[in-house]
Amino acid sequence: MTSAIRTMRSVGAGAGIVRLALTGLLLTTAFGAFVVAATGAIFTDTESVSANSFSTGTLDISTSPASAAVAFPSMAPGDEVVESLDVSNDGSLELRYAVRSVTSEDVLASQIELSIKSGVTTCDVSGFGVDGDVLYTGILGSIAGQNVIGDPAQGQDAGDRVLSAASSEELCVKVELPRSTGNAHQGQTTDATFTVYAEQTANNS
Repeated sequence: MTSAIRTMRSVGAGAGIVRLALTGLLLTTAFGAFVVAATGAIFTDTESVSANSFSTGTLDISTSPASAAVAFPSMAPGDEVVESLDVSNDGSLELRYAVRSVTSEDVLASQIELSIKSGVTTCDVSGFGVDGDVLYTGILGSIAGQNVIGDPAQGQDAGDRVLSAASSEELCVKVELPRSTGNAHQGQTTDATFTVYAEQTANNS
């Protein structure tokens, strides 16, 4: 009798464990279904920001005239010539520029005097000395090259000129053969090439 009772108790205990396991499984399944239902039922929305366009600016410098800005054949000691040279920024970026003079020889080039001004009201022989700011006074140039306005080296240098986009300025240029020029310079010829170097000012100190 005791064995039978023990056996029945054992079976009863096992059934209870099975019922508890089934109950836990049902609860877990129900909770999982609740989580799926809870995470799936949400409102969403998106928005696109379009037309994010980028372009690069332009750096474009020009001179007028483009050649033979100043010339004087058959000069005699004491002769001088004054001409204007317009420098324009035709690009969309602010720039700074420098000018360097390279000559075809050094003998006469070192004898001829070159002067450059900005802000001259009347750019001719009579008006050159009246007003304006002196940018350069020295020799015409050299074979190796002579900086006559600023410095072509990258970055901001002393004497560099700044032009905003779509602006220009007039340079008044005077070339003179001094009265002290001696007979040794008769019949000589030199050609000068003025090269204008431009660079952006933005992010280029």
